[in-house]
This record gives sequence, structure tokens and C-alpha cells, in this order.
Amino acid sequence: MKTFSTFILVVVISCSIYSQSKKENGLTFLHTSGQDMVNQSGEKVYLKGVGLGNWLLPEGYMWKFGGLGDRPRKIEKVVEDLIGKEKANHFWKIYRQNYITESDIQRIAELGFNSVRPALNSRLFLTEGENSVYLEEGFQLIDSLVSWCKKHKIYVIIDMHGAPGGQTGANIDDSANDIPELFTDKKYEEQLVNLWVKIAERYKDEPVIAAYDLLNEPLPIGTGAADKYKHLLIPVYKHITSEIRKVDQKHMITLEGFNWANDWSLFDKPFDSNVFYQFHYYCWARPDNLNDINGYLIKRKELNTPIWVGETGEKGNAIYWATTQYFDANNIGFSFWPWKKMDTKNTPYSIKKPDNWDLISEYTKEGSKPDSVVAEKAFNDLLENIKIANCDYFEDVCNAINTRIPGKIEAENYGFEGYNRSYFVLDTLNKSKFYRTNEPVQIKLDSTDKDQFWSEQSIELQKSEWVVYNFKCLDNKKHLLTIRASVNDLPAYLEIWINNKKVNLTVTNKDFSELTIGVFKLKKGENKIKIQVKSNGLKLDWFKFN
Repeated sequence: MKTFSTFILVVVISCSIYSQSKKENGLTFLHTSGQDMVNQSGEKVYLKGVGLGNWLLPEGYMWKFGGLGDRPRKIEKVVEDLIGKEKANHFWKIYRQNYITESDIQRIAELGFNSVRPALNSRLFLTEGENSVYLEEGFQLIDSLVSWCKKHKIYVIIDMHGAPGGQTGANIDDSANDIPELFTDKKYEEQLVNLWVKIAERYKDEPVIAAYDLLNEPLPIGTGAADKYKHLLIPVYKHITSEIRKVDQKHMITLEGFNWANDWSLFDKPFDSNVFYQFHYYCWARPDNLNDINGYLIKRKELNTPIWVGETGEKGNAIYWATTQYFDANNIGFSFWPWKKMDTKNTPYSIKKPDNWDLISEYTKEGSKPDSVVAEKAFNDLLENIKIANCDYFEDVCNAINTRIPGKIEAENYGFEGYNRSYFVLDTLNKSKFYRTNEPVQIKLDSTDKDQFWSEQSIELQKSEWVVYNFKCLDNKKHLLTIRASVNDLPAYLEIWINNKKVNLTVTNKDFSELTIGVFKLKKGENKIKIQVKSNGLKLDWFKFN
């Protein structure tokens, strides 16, 4: 009896150790629980990642190309026209090997992200035509991605960016005829369903896969596609889901609304118990403005599921900081788009533009055809330049996405916890005319230069008014605080609280000027700064910690 009891005890301890080891050393399946995503231990998981765009589905705008190279099939034609079919085939094989590697995934994890969203083109997995056959290259690339992500503890959301036949009828899905033929020809729906089943069969037991993103940005309104075919979207979603569930009951499924993912009017009661809904969030208005998400928050309550932002980005640091705060305050995970692209300053990494690339770019805009030797050299240079080791890293972009210092915090990006917590103003009825137009902190437009990619804005505070900013720090070190501010007439007297340390400051300049406040010890993790006007009025542009 004692021997049997000892055996049971050993088994229990072994199972406990195995369970704890699995939790510490690997990722577990995620599933929805009300409005949260949770792991198998019931712990909430907040998916914050980057989109692996331009890898398996090249996009013309990331290549600086014009209309003759605005989508994968046209980019492929340009490459083949310039260097020939054999060299073009070799180019694409190496391109896909080099664009995303384990080094990218390792770096993504190091920077604090926990997920990636690879954009798939169905043509890498399935040939076109009547007797389509599966291609192994696409699956092998995803296999490699999964193995790297497993090693570095990064979740994967598989995104069907270019469905068979096309789901948008636009360049972003590699449409052949600018028609969303997925919804006009049943053969494409069957191909899509079968492809998803193939993917599900391959990864059904793989917990590093967080979710299946069934269709990217289907049926835009502007082209007329939504009006014609939106009634077919939910039936297609149900068809795909029902077939996936025959082979895979474990993975979450995410559904996007029509009109670039953002119209959720078709969504009512969820038809699957492990589904969440997705919208995309790009703030492209000029002057800058934060798009309101209240409609999605209301819908989340009705659906009682998690909601998630599958794409956000393509702007500047002020918007990135605000966006992340906005989502975090409302329990919405996100994926920043994209991880890297050519010759830019507003993504975490930038690919150096090869010499003579502009000649190729002009060719896609109906310019003259460049010499094949020049073109081949440019394409070969690109294959080296896309490696992350050869790309330029922008710490300011990553810090803005992660709301951390060192870096600049724009004055309009005070917290999102509301009145008497993130701000106090005397007049709560007079809303701001710019940026955060549903709140009463007065945000002023300081520049209307249309050549700038983002607006210059500041906030105005009167006597006794204050704002609070939350930010993260990666270390327990001292950092130099500088602010940029001005006054209208009389000097403004301020109290600045950095965590629990108070500093008094007088601002006298009528023009914006930078004022060095001092060096302060910050905590690793969460920090906050409160700026309160004690007398007269102040215009605050930004502050920064170096």
C-alpha cells in the first residue's frame, strides 16, 4: 500500500513539474473567454505584434512602384521583364528566404512584441487554374516561421491576405481582374475553404498558432464591391469555419468586417464559440485626428467576444503612441503594420533602397525600360538589403509603439483614463477641435504644412488645470527631462511631478522653447508624469526623456 501511495505521489509531482515546465518553456493554445483572450491556464493574453507584410505577398507601394507594379503578379512580371524568367525565379526564392528569417523573429521578441501576422498570398500555396495543385514552398515557409516563433515565444496569426480569386477586387489581394472573384465564382470559394482546411490539418496541434484570420479587408465600399457582394460574406465565413472545425477545434478564428475590415454591421451573434472580431485602424486624416472606436466597443459588448486590431501604423510617432495607449486602455490588442519596408522612417526597420532603384520604379510608372545589367544588380542588392542585419533600425518608432522612453511624448498624448484621472480642466463642455475631439483638453493646431506627414499640435492649459502621462522605462536609471513650452503674456508657474518627485518651473518665453528640467531616476516598468499649471496659462508642445 505504501509503495502504491508513493507511486501515485511521484506521478502527481511529475505531472505538476511537466505542466509547470510546459508553461515556462512554451506557449499554450489561446481561446476566447468573454471579452478576453486567455491561455490554457486561464491567464489573460494581450496580443501585441507586428505584421509581416511584403514577405509572402509583396505590395507595390512598399517597393516604390507605380501602377504597373502595384500587386504581386505585376511585380513578378516587372522582375521577369527586366532579368528574364530563370533569374526571376531564383530572385523570388532567395527573396522569400531572406525577407523574414529567425533573426527577424528574435528581434521582434527582444523589442517586446509577442505575436506576428504573416500576410499570405494563396498563389504561394495553390496554383491558379482549373486543376489547381498545392505548392510546398508556401507551407515550408510557414513551417519555418512557426519553428522560429516557437523558439522565441511569439504567437502567429495566419492572415489570408490574398484569397483565391481575390476578396477585395483591388491590388492588395493580388486580384487578377480587379473583381472580388471569390464572391462571384464558387470554384474560388471551394479553393479557399480547402486551403484553410489544409492549413488547419497541418497546424491543428500547434499552440504557437494563435488564430486563423480568414479574410483580409474584404469587399471595399468605394469600388462598389460591398454593395454587390456583402450579403455573401457571412455565409463564406460560416462555410470556412465549419470545415475548419471538422479537423481543428482548438484554434481561435478572427473575422474582419467588410470595407477594409471596418464595417461590422453584418455581425450579430457569434456562430462559433472561439471567435473574435477584427478591425483595422489607420489615422490618415489631415490635420491629425484619432479615429473614434466607440462603435467597436459597443459591438464588443453585444457580441461578448474579444476584439483586435489586425493592422495599425503607416503614420508617425505621435499617432503610434496615442494608438497604443488608446487600445491598451480599452483592452484591445493590435498588430503594427508593417515590420519593415523600403526607404522609410516610420517603421521599426527600413530597407535601404538599392542604387538605380528609381530607374526600376519609373519603369512601373510607364517610364523607359532600364538596362538588364543595371536591373539585375539592383535586384541582387535588394536581396542583401532586406536582411535585417542590413536594415536601419528606428528606436524612436519602436519606443512610440511601446509607449516607452527614451523618446518624445507629444503633449496631446496624455492618458486615456478620463476626467480627474488623466486630465483636469475647468470647462468640460468645450471639446477640442482637433485630434481628440471627444475630450475637453484644448488641443491647438500649430502647423498646417501639407508637405508634412503629420501635424504639429500642442495643448493649452489654464490655472489649476493638469494632465497626466503614463510611460514605460526599460531600466532603473537616471534620465534627462526636457520640455518644449510657451506662454501668451504672463509667466506661467508649473508643478511637475515625476512619479513622486515634485519640481517647480517658471515658463517665460512667448515663443516655443526647450527647457531643461533636470535628471530624474525612473523605475523599470511603469512611470508617470503630471504637469499642473499653478498660475496663468501655458502652451505645452512636448516633453522628452533622454
